[in-house]
Amino acid sequence: MDMNPPPVEELRRVDAELARLDARRAELLARRAWLLGVLYAPAGRAATPPFPGVAAPAETSPRGAQNVLLTLGGILLAVAALAFTLVSWGSMGIAGRSAVLLAVTSAALAAPAVLLRRGLGSTAEAVGALGLVLTVLDAYALHRVALPGTDGLGYTAAAAAVLAGVWGGYGGLLRGLRLPLPAAVVAAQLPLPLGALAAGGGPAVVAWAAVLTAAADVLVLGRPSRSEVRVTAGVSAGVLAAWALLTGAGLSLTDPWTGAPLLLGCAALCLYAAGAARPAASTLATVAGLALVAAVAGPARAALPAEWAVPVYVVCGLALAALWRPVRAGWIPEAVRGGFGLAGGVVAGLGVLWALPPVLAGLLGPADRSAGLWSGTHAAPVLADYPATAALVLLLGAVAAATAGGPWGRWGAVVLGWSLLMALPVALELPYAAGIAVRLVATAAALGLAVRPGGPAHDRPEPAPVPERPEGAWGASWTAVTAGPVVPVAPGALLAWTGSAAGTASAVSALLLALDVRAATFGVLGVLLALFTAVAVLGGAVRETAAGAAVLAAAGLVGAGAAAAGLSGAAAGLALLIVPAATAALAVRVRSVAAEVTGVAVGALALALTVPRPAALALALALGGVIAAATALRAERRRAASWTAGALFLAAAWVRLAVWGVTVPEAYTLPVTVPALVVGLLRRRRDPAASSWVAYGPGLAATLVPSLAAVWSDPHWTRPLLLGTGALAVTLLGARFRLQAPLVLGGAALVLVAAHELAPYVVQLVGALPRWLPPAAAGLLLLAVGATYERRLREARALRGRLARMR
Repeated sequence: MDMNPPPVEELRRVDAELARLDARRAELLARRAWLLGVLYAPAGRAATPPFPGVAAPAETSPRGAQNVLLTLGGILLAVAALAFTLVSWGSMGIAGRSAVLLAVTSAALAAPAVLLRRGLGSTAEAVGALGLVLTVLDAYALHRVALPGTDGLGYTAAAAAVLAGVWGGYGGLLRGLRLPLPAAVVAAQLPLPLGALAAGGGPAVVAWAAVLTAAADVLVLGRPSRSEVRVTAGVSAGVLAAWALLTGAGLSLTDPWTGAPLLLGCAALCLYAAGAARPAASTLATVAGLALVAAVAGPARAALPAEWAVPVYVVCGLALAALWRPVRAGWIPEAVRGGFGLAGGVVAGLGVLWALPPVLAGLLGPADRSAGLWSGTHAAPVLADYPATAALVLLLGAVAAATAGGPWGRWGAVVLGWSLLMALPVALELPYAAGIAVRLVATAAALGLAVRPGGPAHDRPEPAPVPERPEGAWGASWTAVTAGPVVPVAPGALLAWTGSAAGTASAVSALLLALDVRAATFGVLGVLLALFTAVAVLGGAVRETAAGAAVLAAAGLVGAGAAAAGLSGAAAGLALLIVPAATAALAVRVRSVAAEVTGVAVGALALALTVPRPAALALALALGGVIAAATALRAERRRAASWTAGALFLAAAWVRLAVWGVTVPEAYTLPVTVPALVVGLLRRRRDPAASSWVAYGPGLAATLVPSLAAVWSDPHWTRPLLLGTGALAVTLLGARFRLQAPLVLGGAALVLVAAHELAPYVVQLVGALPRWLPPAAAGLLLLAVGATYERRLREARALRGRLARMR
């Protein structure tokens, strides 16, 4: 994209910057002169203040100020004339009133000619505008004085026609004025519609008058004239045509044979205007297309039953969009073809939106369950009274999208075809078995498309369609809507993901409906398992998604079997572990991350189901540990699966101990400590530089800390003896192999155990001693420490150094 501004804009910026630099230079020169004057001024003489520099730029141009003043003056004169006409009129006779108005109006209309010859164009515009306002007041005064009994609408229509002619002639004589001709165009919009109303015409007659007036405006557009005249005529034609179109659309619903000719006239006017206003040709052609569809479909709709109304409009819209076919003959302009395509696509799209409720009812209706699972009772049909022709609308849309061609046409055909299958059970009120069958067919078709969306040619991105030659009727609509830069897409991937999403949605709908009957549940789950497994095996862009869905279907089959067998929740959870076990076994040959993740999720659900029964939970945790350990045999899953297996085995052991009523903390901590120490030993062998805190710290702390907490609340001697012995062994091993973590942890535990054993005797001794002895002993201790402070500090530093050199 060229980011350089146009030469005119760039020149303006350069001039503005140069002016700013000149102003700054002048300001700095003035400041310099003042500073020199301050330095060299005689003593006692004050320096003159600095020159303020260049004056600030004017906020408005002289021409702009002049226009504002003239506009305000014209407005004030117009207000004065209006006040004179309405307030002071009654104080003068008929001759005086006529003379004053005639003189003022003549002067106001004649003055611009003199002013234009002298070059005062803005003043001439202001005076001329005053003259136009005075002519309106003249017309009003004439009606009040000479024709008081005349019908107001009729007189206004005639006066508007006369004023339009007078203003047009006046503007033609004084071509230097820009206001009279647009004012004449505005006045010309009133005679026909107001005349039709004055004659007692109905909405159709008034609308036809508006169409004829708009046609005259379009003729003005086709002639070379001033821009303000063309703009005024274009805006006027748009307003009147819109009014006529709305009137025709309303009549097509209530009185089609009256509204159809009016809509055809509006369409013809829009098509003719498309040639005169080429920048808006596509928009005008679109409006004309919509009017044609309403004109043709209105009478046809009135002759058919009410449920056929939308299909009639859709057929007419698609027929209009199909006019792209004569493109090779060239007898329809490109902009008109694009507008017709867009209009037809809009009508067809609205029809598809009308047909969507049965699709949603077919998709979500089975979730509205009136009884329990496998009750054999089916919910009442949703939207049973919706017109069955909604399925026909979806079929028409799918066929039109398929014939359009191109990637978006194929995508639209897939979506609408699947929507048709989902709407059939609701639209045709199919029986229970047929409804399930149709949903399964929709699932199979969508998944088949996901596997093979259109052949190898569609596996790579296609270039963006050329807007000048859209493919198909809907292609023209799409081109008209998406004019601009288009990013190439991969149609194969788009269709694959669309098929996968549609297949999954219809599969869920079929399963929800099948839950009413036990046999149907097993049948649907079996079919879904086969379909998703086939998609996962055949591969494609949605292989992972299909694999995860297949695992869910298998889990559903296992759960349904457990429910049919009358198993409890815990037993069903144990049965569900078959699914992650099978997933782990198949993962050796078929690698699928989605399948493994889904298997893990099913395993978590199985564990949750066994929570109410701790014994079953312990067994489930142990089985999960076995599955995780088997998964750890694969190199790419070894690390995560190993930790998972260890955690599951440990949790299983803890739950089993809790079931047996074991409350000794060492029974829970030693199964953690022993494997952790083994792992730490293996790590130190592979990496001798590893810290002992990382290798042995967690394992030792897992047993020593809970045991110390238990020692302080245990009145017996067995635990303190065993814990002290163990802590002593750990301390000696740490000192022998120069390991910091065992030495510190073991020594700390040994000291705390010893303190626990000596605490009762210390308490007894303190109670037997005099009260003054403890403070005295503390004082002597402080004196001794203070006296040998330096030596003790050196010993503490040496001990810290020795500990730091350990690992």
